[in-house]
Amino acid sequence: MGKRFGKLIVSTVFGTVSMTTLFAGAQSISLDPAKMQRIGTIDERFQSYNVEMLEVTGGKFWKPYSSLAKQATGSAASSGDTPAGMDPNMYEYRPPVDLANARLRKLAAALGPAYVRVSGTWANTTYFKDGPGPAPKTPPSGFGGVLTQQQWKGVVDFSNAVNAELVTSVAISPGVRDASGKWTPVEAAKVFAYTRSIGGKIAATEFMNEPNAASMGGAPKGYDAAEYGKDIAVFKSFLAEHFAKTILLGPGSVGEGGVLSMPGPGIIPSTDLLSASRSAFDAFSFHVYPAVSNRCSKMGASMGTTSADALSAEWLARPQAIEAYYAGLRDKFDPKKPLWITETADTACGGNPWASTFLDTFRYLNQLGMMAHGGVQVVMHNTLDSSDYGLLHEGDFAPRPNFWAAVLWRRLMGTAVLQAEESPSPNLHLYAHCLRGVKGGVAILAINADQKQAQMLAVPHSSIKYVLSAEPLQGNGIRLNGALLELGANDALPALNGTPSPAGTITMSPATIVFIGVPDADNDACK
Repeated sequence: MGKRFGKLIVSTVFGTVSMTTLFAGAQSISLDPAKMQRIGTIDERFQSYNVEMLEVTGGKFWKPYSSLAKQATGSAASSGDTPAGMDPNMYEYRPPVDLANARLRKLAAALGPAYVRVSGTWANTTYFKDGPGPAPKTPPSGFGGVLTQQQWKGVVDFSNAVNAELVTSVAISPGVRDASGKWTPVEAAKVFAYTRSIGGKIAATEFMNEPNAASMGGAPKGYDAAEYGKDIAVFKSFLAEHFAKTILLGPGSVGEGGVLSMPGPGIIPSTDLLSASRSAFDAFSFHVYPAVSNRCSKMGASMGTTSADALSAEWLARPQAIEAYYAGLRDKFDPKKPLWITETADTACGGNPWASTFLDTFRYLNQLGMMAHGGVQVVMHNTLDSSDYGLLHEGDFAPRPNFWAAVLWRRLMGTAVLQAEESPSPNLHLYAHCLRGVKGGVAILAINADQKQAQMLAVPHSSIKYVLSAEPLQGNGIRLNGALLELGANDALPALNGTPSPAGTITMSPATIVFIGVPDADNDACK
């Protein structure tokens, strides 16, 4: 570092320590932004998000941990809007979300351009009331919920207002099938036509949410890969005839290729779904959940995780293993089709309690970096504003740490992906893109997941650094270059300015994340 610090005492996010202790054994790596090679590109709307269909209609979603702690043990009677095979005690009613809320729209717009996916398990069984007025008290036979015109218009208006193109899926339950059990586009046609009539557009759609778990998602009894193949053929024909510009995504499977595997009765392997659908999709979609949350602990300890492992190299690598599995299926069944992750978060079942804290920001940003490096075009976080994994608190839409990280990614990381230097440490994760909006500029994302050891990055150019930290790690606050990030008057976002840094060494404290903007990198791949 060019100086001897002796017994100098410094203050870090981990308290007061000696400089000797802080930098003992610190890893060092030289970065050369000018020579980083271009390895791919991502969609301009790469970082996107979900608003669950159930949020739009109102219904029972994942119960907050505070409510779970209060409820008596034991199993409640089955509920009509609870996914098959799931414990109704894990869910709690929420009224429809107010998509016209000024704060929600302002914060969502800060993530744009993006995609907003309105889907989820409950979308599989949702009836569209094609006419004015409120929803009936009970859904028609063969459905589990009702979406009104007013509610869907709210989705379209939200999409237009926040620069988020609309992605969805359609009803596939017994209510949309003819006497022989064949799927019909009756509900899909109503939703797509109404969307067009009010000036909206459905940019992309899956046929159904998580078809490999069809029995849990409201499909007819005995639904199998052969039926799925027949349904996809009808749906593809419907889109080609009436909405040819809508991207058909699929299959949208979940729970394969990692520790969170779902073998057993009712699970249809994606290999069977893809064999039956015969390269029907325009883009290959899948979901990434590295584990299940504490809510689903009954599935077994091996299916979950702990906060103690949240910064481990093994945990942070799990999404990559899942992506590699599905990318392999894409290569086999739909070669060269773009990869889209249409749902992802820290864990399935609503997220763990620390999903709303800075501790999960390491996973959030590391996953974005890994997926972009791996060629994934779009990553849709679940959710924007509901449950523990929401980017925003569902009660007042207050920003959580992952939201602030998402805004910085949006502002700094461009669509051209570069090859960063190989990290010397399993706890230092490095990613690079062209710097958004700056010709020749480079943006570097460095994640120090080591809670005890600093990391040193030698950058031969002047740069601008954005250091993210928090104390405690499982707190709801996040600091940028030492200043707490919070909304200003009228929910104005702070400036999110970086700190100028001269050419030389940038030192990362333990358990911190830094974006480094190098506008004068003069990288030919970014011109």
